[in-house]
Amino acid sequence: MRALSPWTGTEVFRREMDRLFDRFFEPRWDELELVGEWTPKIDVAETKDAVVVKAELPGMEQKDISVELQDQVLTLKGEKHQEKEEKGERFHRMERSWGAFSRALRLPAAVEGAKVSATFKHGVLTVTLPKAPTAKGTTIPVKAE
Repeated sequence: MRALSPWTGTEVFRREMDRLFDRFFEPRWDELELVGEWTPKIDVAETKDAVVVKAELPGMEQKDISVELQDQVLTLKGEKHQEKEEKGERFHRMERSWGAFSRALRLPAAVEGAKVSATFKHGVLTVTLPKAPTAKGTTIPVKAE
């Protein structure tokens, strides 16, 4: 027959509960959008010849978007203007974002800045950044001896 012994897991249980409560009060950075500020969602894809960045910018106009490339860092900036409130309207819910944004990302490969192109269609900005020749790599044939 085994002897009864006190439960020794209380210290582990206390540490896990402390860790849980500490994480509960940590801020979630993806939810810290300030009023009037927002961040567009982006996709970054790499092909053999280029890096392609697509950003969702619904409700914006081409004239309100800026694209910059410096030291292999692509920066997208812009501002979505708030629609004027109509007299006599009473809003029950307002979820659409507006205001200025700036999004910078380091590119995964060296690109040729002079050949970068950007297009804006149906609320999607597409930036095509052709890779520099050194970033494309070379295929080295293997010779038999």
